[in-house]
Amino acid sequence: MRNSLLTAAVLAAFGSASVAEAAELRLSHQWSTSDVRHQVAQIVADEVAAADVDLEIKIFPSASLFKPREQYKPLSRGQLDMTVFPLSYAGGQQPSFNLTLMPGLVKNHDHAARLSDSAFMDALKAKMAEDDVMVLVDGYLAGGFVSKDKCITKPADVAGLSIRAAGKSFDQMLAGGGASISSMASSEIYSALQTGVLDAANTSSASFVSYRIFEQVKCYTPAGDVALWFLYQPLLMNKSTFEGLNAKQRAALLAGAEKAEAHYLAEAKKADAASVEVFRKAGVEIAEMTPADFEAWRALAQKTSYKAFVESVPDGRKLLDMALAVE
Repeated sequence: MRNSLLTAAVLAAFGSASVAEAAELRLSHQWSTSDVRHQVAQIVADEVAAADVDLEIKIFPSASLFKPREQYKPLSRGQLDMTVFPLSYAGGQQPSFNLTLMPGLVKNHDHAARLSDSAFMDALKAKMAEDDVMVLVDGYLAGGFVSKDKCITKPADVAGLSIRAAGKSFDQMLAGGGASISSMASSEIYSALQTGVLDAANTSSASFVSYRIFEQVKCYTPAGDVALWFLYQPLLMNKSTFEGLNAKQRAALLAGAEKAEAHYLAEAKKADAASVEVFRKAGVEIAEMTPADFEAWRALAQKTSYKAFVESVPDGRKLLDMALAVE
């Protein structure tokens, strides 16, 4: 988040009269209350409450208000005020959002933070604004693979498996490796593995733990020195709703978001190592992806995901190059 936004809002708060009455905002997400993404939402809600600006954020966790993939449209229409949301889920509305789950595009968590504060992300946020959506908290989470049978570290390992991946770009890459793709929200992975619908899955370290996926698999390939899987999962808000609040309320939201974003980055870094310990304690084999494995995946992505994105999105080449330019 740009510090200038927060500074401007704070200054405005002390120079403007109240223009909105006490309000309640509804925030929806698909995760349990123990998940870091809920923590991010709770920090913002708590900070706003502590600011005493006649604004309350009511959180609806565990997909209790909207289905996981069906939150972006209600948000854009003002039927929902806020959501913590994997932006690639809205790739059908804005194809450019598929870049936020592109294999091999993000190297590590610090690189992810630089992407969030880059011209690349500014371009995506401009597209969100077209849908009356804005970002309050930036955040990426890393992830890996789980499997009910053999370990997955390189492209050859996915041939013939039924796999769930969270986004179109990973679907394309894994299909290029010979996998059969099953699409579903991360909250549905457990039952799909349990019933044999899935042989393997690809999602964030946090989701693997919060959904207790370790109970259904034999091998886990976590994010380590190299991480193939990074997904942008920001806290979004309806833009018109934000702009309709008074200056003190907007300032409180942005101040809470600033605190939540720092927490998000710190916890994202911890989540990968913590997930390994959870899976190891559950008796699951831990596999490691080598730099050579990573390059093999990236080569496959270049022939599948990257190629398809550039061919299908009008400004795809420009956006992809902007992302790749971030060191």
